[in-house]
Order: sequence, then C-alpha cells, then structure tokens
Amino acid sequence: MRLVVARCSVDYTGRLTAHLPLAPRLLIVKADGSVLVHSDGGSYKPLNWMSPPCTLRTLRRSDEDAAADPEGPWIEQWDVVHDKSGDRLRVRLHEVFEDSSHELGIDPGLQKDGIEAHLQELLAENIETLGAGWSLVRREYFTAIGPVDILARDEHGGSVAIEIKRRGEIDGVEQLTRYLELLNRDPLLAPVRGIFAAQAIKPQARVLAKDRGIDCVMLDYDALRGLDDVTSRLF
Repeated sequence: MRLVVARCSVDYTGRLTAHLPLAPRLLIVKADGSVLVHSDGGSYKPLNWMSPPCTLRTLRRSDEDAAADPEGPWIEQWDVVHDKSGDRLRVRLHEVFEDSSHELGIDPGLQKDGIEAHLQELLAENIETLGAGWSLVRREYFTAIGPVDILARDEHGGSVAIEIKRRGEIDGVEQLTRYLELLNRDPLLAPVRGIFAAQAIKPQARVLAKDRGIDCVMLDYDALRGLDDVTSRLF
C-alpha cells in the first residue's frame, strides 16, 4: 500500500464529471489497484476513487504543462483509467508532504462480534426456521470477495445466499448484492436468490433489498436459542 499526503487537484471523467480544487489530501494506492482520495473529514468515505480493475500511469510535468495549468505548476500527474468502463481519475500533485509504501500482507478478514457470529451458528442449526424443507449447504461459503454467511437450499432445491447482521443497514444489502453477482456466475448454483437476515433492519435497507430482489427476514435471538416460544405470544 502506498500512502501519499500532498496538495493536489483531482478530476474524474466518465459516467460523471467531478472536480476537486487544489487542497491537501491523503492519496491511497492499494495492492488491488484501487486508488482513493481522502480529506481530513467525512469519516471513512473517500472524496473520489477508482475501483479495480484499473491502470495507473504517472507523468512528470513539462514546462508547457506547468504553464497551462490554471491552478499553478504541478510536480506529477496520476492518470488512473478503469480497464472496462474507460472512466478516468486524474490527480495532479503540486506539493508532496509525505510518500511511503508498506507491505501489509494478507488480511485475516473481519472478525464478527459474538452476537452476530452466534446468530449465524443458530440459524445454520435451525435452517428450517426459514421454511419447511430447507437444508444447509454450508456456513461461511467461500467467494473471491469473502465468505457468504450461509448457503442453503429451499424446499424446491433452489440456492439461497443468506447474509446475517445484528443490525441491517444499506451496507449489508450492498455486500449481499456483490456476493449474489458472483454466485450466479456458477452454473452449479445459479440461480441464487438472497436473504438479508438481521435482528433489526432499517427502512432504507428494506427498500434497497426489495429493489435488488432480496428478501428480508427478522431474526429473534431468543427464539433461535429456544428461550422464547413465539407461538405462545399475545403480540
């Protein structure tokens, strides 16, 4: 991973056009090829970025280039072009404050908290909670972008990918969407439908899930543990 802190301007052209005026920013170039532009704010979300597959080329300025830039002379230009869409991210470095590279190695992945991991385990053990005739294929089903929490088959033998969260938000729906895109490329599994399961699901996440053709299921932790008989409730 390369980390560059520099005074820079950024232009994005393609499906949309965007410009970031000259200012100090953090530039991240990851081993997977992605390039991210961050400010000192805005939480985790970058101001602009280019996702892989993409190609990064650098250019040192000439005197003619320097004179033509209305924001002043620059030192180096990054041209990042998406290999499929042709979208382009152009970063012009005017002053570099820090430039370092680090080998991070293989990341072990996100370790889920106890409640979320336990929900996955309980639902796998009680997969018929989702319907009579359902069967478990496996937990933590591997894909190229991470493991799907549960892969199951419904009463008709159809493949179902289940993503489990303690609190269901839009990010979880997006994550499941990416898994489904990959799983549906496998002729042995396709078609694969998705279920977004959580103890609580935000309205925005429900709307997005419905738009993506994903079903939402509320999980009752105590009921899965056998501590609460939902059939005996008055409400």
